[in-house]
Amino acid sequence: MDRIRALIMIPHAPLACLFLLLLLGVLGELVLSICPAVCSCSRGHRVVDCSSRHLSQLPPGLQHNIRFLNLSHNSLCGLDDQLSHYAHLRTLDLSYNLLGRFPSGLPRALWDIRAAGNQLRALDKNDTAYHWNLRVLDLSANELERVVFINNTLPSLHALNLSHNRFWTVPTNMPHNLEMVDLAHNYLVQILLGSLDRLPRLRRFYLHANRFSWVPEGVFDRLEGLEFLTLGDNPWACEEEENITRLLLWAKQTHAAVLGCPCYTRPTCGQAHLATPGGEWHFTSHTEPPLGADARELGRGGLTPDRAAVVTSGYLAKSALLEPGTHGDRGSANSSGDQTLFVFISTPLHGLSTRTSTTGQPHSAAKKKNTGSTQSRSHGVHTPILYSVVTWNLLVTVTAFKAF
Repeated sequence: MDRIRALIMIPHAPLACLFLLLLLGVLGELVLSICPAVCSCSRGHRVVDCSSRHLSQLPPGLQHNIRFLNLSHNSLCGLDDQLSHYAHLRTLDLSYNLLGRFPSGLPRALWDIRAAGNQLRALDKNDTAYHWNLRVLDLSANELERVVFINNTLPSLHALNLSHNRFWTVPTNMPHNLEMVDLAHNYLVQILLGSLDRLPRLRRFYLHANRFSWVPEGVFDRLEGLEFLTLGDNPWACEEEENITRLLLWAKQTHAAVLGCPCYTRPTCGQAHLATPGGEWHFTSHTEPPLGADARELGRGGLTPDRAAVVTSGYLAKSALLEPGTHGDRGSANSSGDQTLFVFISTPLHGLSTRTSTTGQPHSAAKKKNTGSTQSRSHGVHTPILYSVVTWNLLVTVTAFKAF
């Protein structure tokens, strides 16, 4: 009898094993698909939005293969070594928390780290030493006075935002592949000669709203890829003609567009290609676009994956805005001889103080438009008069004909 039972069971053994495997797979998928109760998830629970949830610690239940994590606008005080095992994490937003130091043990696979609006006072060399894949680092609106970079580290970093901090000197040893550096709204008074020589790919450099009175001769000469530089809203020592003359000469000859020429000589210097006759003015972001990632929008299909990678629900980038107003001609003198000037406005959000540069004021008068409108009004007045004259002539003619 036992042999018969064994023979009957043998054909069903593979089916039982297959059933068990399927059951384990389903249960495993359910376990891996858990989303923290306080967060919202999408994209197979790999995009997680925990922003503005009053969190004081990392929420439990995060799956290990998440790629995007938004923890902005919470009350997190420390995350040391709590995220190290999320090896697939690419984007991490820690903006507007209570972090007093840069978290240690962050995943080395990260591409994008946002930690704006915290209480960071320093960035040590070991904080970023092993982040070979990091592309964007935003540490704006903190209390940073010192950052230390090791030579030949952060080889993939192309955007560094250190605006709205407490720097007195432009940091040295910045990663050599940087394309954008934002140091606006600090207390900068000096740039060490040679400290920018290792940045041949730097395209956008924001230095406005600081305390520069002069810079060393030739300090910008090695920035071969520079396209845009802001120098407005600094207390330049215009009476020191030797230093200022050299800087103005460089600003005039450079291929880059310099917004906010020292001593209010001109609103723009260099290749002022921003003011193209007939073209539209545009704003230049201090930072890369905000991170993005309201997972609920992703889940509803409201954002494309590319767009979602650059939108943060809580953080808005600061921008330098060229505000021509509603004026007509741009970048030229009007018929009365008044020069057209523009206002350079830095627009930080989320409670940060807004400073307005005194580089220039828009006085462009749209006289062509006024002339056109005047002609239109004149034409509107002359037309009824013409009709009245014609009507009167016809009336006189008919009356005379009847009398005849």
